[in-house]
Amino acid sequence: MLDGKRILVTGVANHRSIAWVVAKVCAEAGAQIAITYQNERLKSNAEKVTKELEDVLLLPCDVTQESETEALFATLQEKWGQLDGLVHSIAFADREDLKGAFHETSRAGYSLANDISAYSLVTLAHHAKPLMETNGGSIICMSYLGGERVVPNYNMMGVAKSALEMSAKYLAADLGPDQIRVNIVSPGPIKTLAAAGVAGFGGMLDVVAQRSPLRRNISQEEVGKASAFLLSDWSTGITGETIHVDAGYHVMGM
Repeated sequence: MLDGKRILVTGVANHRSIAWVVAKVCAEAGAQIAITYQNERLKSNAEKVTKELEDVLLLPCDVTQESETEALFATLQEKWGQLDGLVHSIAFADREDLKGAFHETSRAGYSLANDISAYSLVTLAHHAKPLMETNGGSIICMSYLGGERVVPNYNMMGVAKSALEMSAKYLAADLGPDQIRVNIVSPGPIKTLAAAGVAGFGGMLDVVAQRSPLRRNISQEEVGKASAFLLSDWSTGITGETIHVDAGYHVMGM
């Protein structure tokens, strides 16, 4: 499905990361993969999880530093010359802003969460555009239902995910004339390092398993397969869309 595609994946923290499984599924489907790590401390984690991939590029990029983003795409230009896919799987909010009342969110915490979780998509897409203009491309970002509806204890991250989703839709309109598609993948709750910061996460898993149409939770692999589809030429008519990979939970009311 992805033979000959060159795909950049951001946000790999460890072997349980959604980003890592997306990278793995895409590699198995024939893609050449580049993975970013935030700093030297996290480089060893990236090296460990990517050992099974052949010819993978490991590149540094702290998305809060514009110079590092510029350097990342300069390297991709030198190494590959073009880019077919970009996976944005970056999110962060201060732990204090993921509990208590939302109206107590600090100004600094609000800005930080939106900068890392939402604006990073904008700047990555901006720099990816010149590498995708010739043949078109596909950009996907990872969201969650908490960006559409209120989820207890998700607080600031829900607001940041909402900003991320609207950013993706505006980018879809901006980049569409160059045949660059931008879509949103919205997985159900999955046990990851990021999920550990949300209070009551185990209860969320129980609720989804009890109430979703499929009566179960979803796996990282299912998110990876949906992502591979959106990154492939099988989805060239889809852009600005949110694909929920959540066992159907998002369609339920009471």
